[in-house]
Amino acid sequence: MANESAPHDNGDKKRKWGGKAKNLQHGSHPNKKRNMGRKEHFRTQLDRRGRNEAEQSKRKEQDQKGDQEDSILPSAFPKEELEAEERRPKRKVAVMIGYSGTGYKGMQIDKKQKTIEGDLFTAFVAAGAISKANADDPKKSALVRCARTDKGVHAAGNVISLKLIIEDEDIVEKINSQLSPQIRVWGIQRTTGSFSCYQACDSRWYEYLIPTHSFLPPHPSSFLGKKLEEFAEAKNDVEGYRKRQAEVAQFWPDVEEKFIKSILDTLDDSIRPLVEEALYTVDATDAAGPDLDIDTAEDVSQTLPAGEVPSFAPGESIVTAEGHAENGISEPVELDAGSRNPVADSEVMLSGIAADAEVQEAISSIQKQDPTLTLDDQTDGSVPLPNNTVNKPTLEAAIKALKRAYMDAKKAYRISPERQARVQEALDIYVGTRKYHNYTVQKSFKDRSAQRFIKSFQVAPKPIIINDTEWLSLKVHGQSFMMHQIRKMVGMAALTVRCGTDPEIMRESFNDVTVRIPKVPGLGLLLERPVFESYNDKQAAQHGREKIDFNKFTKEIEDFKEREIYQRIFREEAQGNQFNTFFTHLDNYRDPTFLYLTSGGIECTKSKHANKSAQKNDEWEDSEDEDVEGGEG
Repeated sequence: MANESAPHDNGDKKRKWGGKAKNLQHGSHPNKKRNMGRKEHFRTQLDRRGRNEAEQSKRKEQDQKGDQEDSILPSAFPKEELEAEERRPKRKVAVMIGYSGTGYKGMQIDKKQKTIEGDLFTAFVAAGAISKANADDPKKSALVRCARTDKGVHAAGNVISLKLIIEDEDIVEKINSQLSPQIRVWGIQRTTGSFSCYQACDSRWYEYLIPTHSFLPPHPSSFLGKKLEEFAEAKNDVEGYRKRQAEVAQFWPDVEEKFIKSILDTLDDSIRPLVEEALYTVDATDAAGPDLDIDTAEDVSQTLPAGEVPSFAPGESIVTAEGHAENGISEPVELDAGSRNPVADSEVMLSGIAADAEVQEAISSIQKQDPTLTLDDQTDGSVPLPNNTVNKPTLEAAIKALKRAYMDAKKAYRISPERQARVQEALDIYVGTRKYHNYTVQKSFKDRSAQRFIKSFQVAPKPIIINDTEWLSLKVHGQSFMMHQIRKMVGMAALTVRCGTDPEIMRESFNDVTVRIPKVPGLGLLLERPVFESYNDKQAAQHGREKIDFNKFTKEIEDFKEREIYQRIFREEAQGNQFNTFFTHLDNYRDPTFLYLTSGGIECTKSKHANKSAQKNDEWEDSEDEDVEGGEG
């Protein structure tokens, strides 16, 4: 009888490999390690005790070799201290916290970098909530986070679950005394022994604060501004495009006539065309990077070290915006360039730490356009300049004056109800279950984890005005979010509105297509609170545990948000103009990447992406060294 295990045909091959031949891919080998399902994967893993023993064994081996990595976490205590320490019971708890992410490299603990969890864990040890025996490894305390926020992202309410020593009645005060004012523990409460704040969380609320001038259309002379007009005509969509931009159609013409013309008229004929070239035709492809990751490139947060509390002068508190000026420009902000010498005043006109860099970038762009141009540094103007030579200080002052005038005009903008309604209509498209593979990193359309459910995405009814700039509050409620997802969702909605794009492009982005969506600055993102309805109603009630509820800390949280989060956001934006830099850079990005925002749609970018290498796309997509499987926002 023939040996049934001998593979004579496809049927025999199927029998030889246990009936799994249909699972083998072309070019694969039956002995090759295969992908396992989740259940099988976990069955093959060590249990918790086994993992701890393996980790401890690895650390001992490193110590013996003398290559133990430097860590910012607490060092292991001497043996005699460990032996003398009193044994105290640990309890499984939920720790409700709030923090300002400024100056921190995110939520998740990292031995090499300053993180929220790192500071919290160190404070737990210092306060006696974690024993000295467990101080060298957070895993010994079974630490789990509810939501892992990205670098610079804030949280009014977040939760970590772990085992703590909570016998002291003033344990919360002891922990807070070891923390900077940027991090607060609201409360600690007992939970069930099996509680995991990540698994038990039903949903999460996030808030995103964005200046309303982010919804203004690109300047007509910018690269994107020109392409929007060109494709609207080419695709016979001029009427639709004009209708979608109707409420802001006169914004730029009015700004040019009222505020820019008077500055240009003061310039010499040799300077004026160069200034216009610098403002409107900057080659942005070599600037801050195609991912437009402004918070990484500028790192404005470094101007406010961890622990420093920014403050405003009296009178600069939050107020609600009342009424809307004609053409969207509010009257109280001074913009009358004719009443002063704009070029002479330019040294004090342009705010933001990146101002000088932007001016030098503009001048470099001018020299690229005309390599024969010579810049002269004389300041007294006593020596006549030769042909094709311009005075550099004069050119710099003129560029600064115009940049400041444009920035002042944007800050004076007050969004109309019609424009705000368009923002809400765009956000409504996210509600429900969608595929967000284009809204994170390294996810494909077929990846089931890219499917997420959004319960609501609302614009606050009234904008607020801070430092003469109007802001909108956007609040999203969803089950969970992938890395950068919220920042990309806000980015896509803002781009759709400001570019007068047919909102259908947002629905297309959920399909099996590639749409490169830049993420708006992390500065405006805030985790409001996680929700634990199922745990509170079932397990907590059944076992006599308190509900995890942030409402009992409302007063403390609101004070903290105003002092440590909102003020920091508004102050950093006033210093760095991150949102203006972000959208201006995008408007001048001379590449087909963002032409899907035009009436040409996704077809405008398909051929470009087909010719891009995978490595280039990966570099493009995300410049931050982060774990793509973790984190939210």
